[in-house]
Amino acid sequence: MDAKLTVKLNKEVIEKAKVYATNHKISLSRIVENYLQFLLSQESAEKDNEEIEISAFVKSMCTGVHIPADIDTKNEYSSYLSKKYK
Repeated sequence: MDAKLTVKLNKEVIEKAKVYATNHKISLSRIVENYLQFLLSQESAEKDNEEIEISAFVKSMCTGVHIPADIDTKNEYSSYLSKKYK
Protein backbone atom coordinates (compact mmCIF):
# COMPACT_ATOMS: atom_id res chain seq x y z
CA MET A 1 0.00 0.00 0.00
CA ASP A 2 1.40 3.39 -0.96
CA ALA A 3 1.49 6.28 1.50
CA LYS A 4 2.48 9.92 1.17
CA LEU A 5 5.73 11.21 2.71
CA THR A 6 6.80 14.83 3.01
CA VAL A 7 10.56 15.40 2.98
CA LYS A 8 12.58 18.62 3.19
CA LEU A 9 15.63 18.65 0.92
CA ASN A 10 18.05 21.18 -0.50
CA LYS A 11 16.39 22.94 -3.46
CA GLU A 12 19.41 22.37 -5.72
CA VAL A 13 19.38 18.64 -4.94
CA ILE A 14 15.68 18.47 -5.77
CA GLU A 15 16.16 20.22 -9.11
CA LYS A 16 19.04 17.96 -10.11
CA ALA A 17 17.09 14.89 -9.02
CA LYS A 18 14.10 15.97 -11.14
CA VAL A 19 16.33 16.32 -14.19
CA TYR A 20 17.85 12.89 -13.49
CA ALA A 21 14.39 11.36 -13.07
CA THR A 22 13.16 12.91 -16.32
CA ASN A 23 16.23 11.77 -18.24
CA HIS A 24 15.79 8.20 -16.95
CA LYS A 25 11.99 8.22 -17.37
CA ILE A 26 11.35 7.34 -13.73
CA SER A 27 9.52 9.22 -11.03
CA LEU A 28 11.36 10.94 -8.23
CA SER A 29 9.20 8.98 -5.79
CA ARG A 30 10.37 5.70 -7.34
CA ILE A 31 14.02 6.78 -7.05
CA VAL A 32 13.62 7.55 -3.36
CA GLU A 33 11.68 4.33 -2.73
CA ASN A 34 14.28 2.18 -4.53
CA TYR A 35 17.12 3.81 -2.63
CA LEU A 36 15.40 3.29 0.71
CA GLN A 37 14.70 -0.34 -0.18
CA PHE A 38 18.38 -0.75 -1.03
CA LEU A 39 19.44 0.72 2.33
CA LEU A 40 17.04 -1.51 4.23
CA SER A 41 18.11 -4.64 2.35
CA GLN A 42 21.77 -3.72 2.96
CA GLU A 43 21.14 -3.41 6.69
CA SER A 44 19.27 -6.71 6.72
CA ALA A 45 22.04 -8.46 4.78
CA GLU A 46 24.68 -7.13 7.16
CA LYS A 47 22.73 -8.53 10.07
CA ASP A 48 22.44 -11.87 8.32
CA ASN A 49 26.11 -11.70 7.21
CA GLU A 50 25.11 -12.27 3.59
CA GLU A 51 26.15 -10.73 0.27
CA ILE A 52 24.30 -7.53 -0.57
CA GLU A 53 22.23 -7.72 -3.73
CA ILE A 54 22.16 -4.40 -5.53
CA SER A 55 18.89 -3.63 -7.27
CA ALA A 56 18.76 -3.31 -11.04
CA PHE A 57 17.90 0.37 -10.65
CA VAL A 58 21.00 1.12 -8.58
CA LYS A 59 23.13 -0.85 -11.04
CA SER A 60 21.68 1.22 -13.89
CA MET A 61 23.12 4.38 -12.29
CA CYS A 62 26.67 2.99 -12.55
CA THR A 63 29.00 4.93 -14.84
CA GLY A 64 30.47 1.77 -16.33
CA VAL A 65 33.99 2.81 -15.38
CA HIS A 66 35.92 0.00 -13.70
CA ILE A 67 38.49 1.15 -11.16
CA PRO A 68 40.87 -1.55 -9.90
CA ALA A 69 40.92 -1.99 -6.12
CA ASP A 70 44.73 -1.80 -6.00
CA ILE A 71 45.08 1.43 -8.00
CA ASP A 72 47.69 3.94 -6.82
CA THR A 73 45.64 7.12 -7.15
CA LYS A 74 48.52 9.50 -6.40
CA ASN A 75 50.69 7.90 -9.06
CA GLU A 76 47.86 7.87 -11.61
CA TYR A 77 47.03 11.52 -10.98
CA SER A 78 50.69 12.51 -11.19
CA SER A 79 51.00 10.64 -14.47
CA TYR A 80 47.85 12.33 -15.79
CA LEU A 81 49.16 15.79 -14.89
CA SER A 82 52.55 15.05 -16.44
CA LYS A 83 50.93 14.12 -19.74
CA LYS A 84 48.52 17.03 -19.60
CA TYR A 85 51.19 19.69 -19.09
CA LYS A 86 53.91 18.40 -21.45
